[in-house]
Amino acid sequence: MKPERVREILARFPKLKILVLGDFFLDQYLMLNRDLSEQSVETGLEAYQVTEIRNSPGAAGTVCNNLRALDLSVIALGAIGKDGRGFDLMKELAARGVDTRLMIESDQIMTPTYTKPMLSGTDEPVHELERLDIKNRRPLPAAVEEALLANLAAILPEIDGILITDQVQEEGCGVMTERIRRKVTEIGASHPEMPILVDSRMRTGCYEHVTLKCNLSEALKTTQTDTMEAAASIFSQRNVRGSFITLGCEGIYVTQDGIGSIVPGIPVTGPVDICGAGDSAASGILSALCAGASYIEAAGIGNRVASITIRQLGTTGMASRDEVAAVIANLE
Repeated sequence: MKPERVREILARFPKLKILVLGDFFLDQYLMLNRDLSEQSVETGLEAYQVTEIRNSPGAAGTVCNNLRALDLSVIALGAIGKDGRGFDLMKELAARGVDTRLMIESDQIMTPTYTKPMLSGTDEPVHELERLDIKNRRPLPAAVEEALLANLAAILPEIDGILITDQVQEEGCGVMTERIRRKVTEIGASHPEMPILVDSRMRTGCYEHVTLKCNLSEALKTTQTDTMEAAASIFSQRNVRGSFITLGCEGIYVTQDGIGSIVPGIPVTGPVDICGAGDSAASGILSALCAGASYIEAAGIGNRVASITIRQLGTTGMASRDEVAAVIANLE
């Protein structure tokens, strides 16, 4: 892809409005200082001392972060609890310029949260302890599901594309219930011109009339195959528009109309952190598709975005539109 074409695609990003639909988590980092630890009088165990709390939108919220960094307008549609964690999540989304008017807040559910204790001290570098996950283990309440469907129908005339994050492994306990998946399929069938990208950990095979995005491990597990070509072939036999299978540093395997090809990754030297690379690639891909890019061009944009985020160590990285443009300049 010629640099001029990449710049043309990037120039359209600020005019686009994207709906991010799916499971919104709060990523809550508890910064612990070993030097301040106390011994619990009651249990005799070490009592870690929290010196700082860092909150960030996670899961679908990470996708919102990436899209906003690329200068797109973003509307969030998900369900969270009427609790302190939900307040913190909404605050962080708003701080990033995400439109949260469609978010459903309910006292019938908890706000999904990844609690990450980060321990450090004089003689030890920062490292993550065992994570504490807060998730809803019961089916999504019917009233919440109805509200999500109503908001989804109401926003369709305003948006240029949809990026779906299906994060929760337990069937029916997250936002992307069977009924909402069926609605997404209906939208895909009735709006073939609207890019809809689905990133699902466990249910890639449950969506139709959309474009699929997953990593190689997810693709092989979902299709019960041994190669990316075989997995992509099975995807092509289903009623989907195409697929993007991310391959790490090797790039992205793109399939459309039964034809597959690898779009090579961008060479990166030095240490890398792949946390959030898939979300950043998905954000680049969907943004490019909404800007009129072909599937091959969209994969190229996704690779460029991911090549920036993986250089950001110790954090879930993001790539700005200016940074993507700089990668293009360096490749010329």
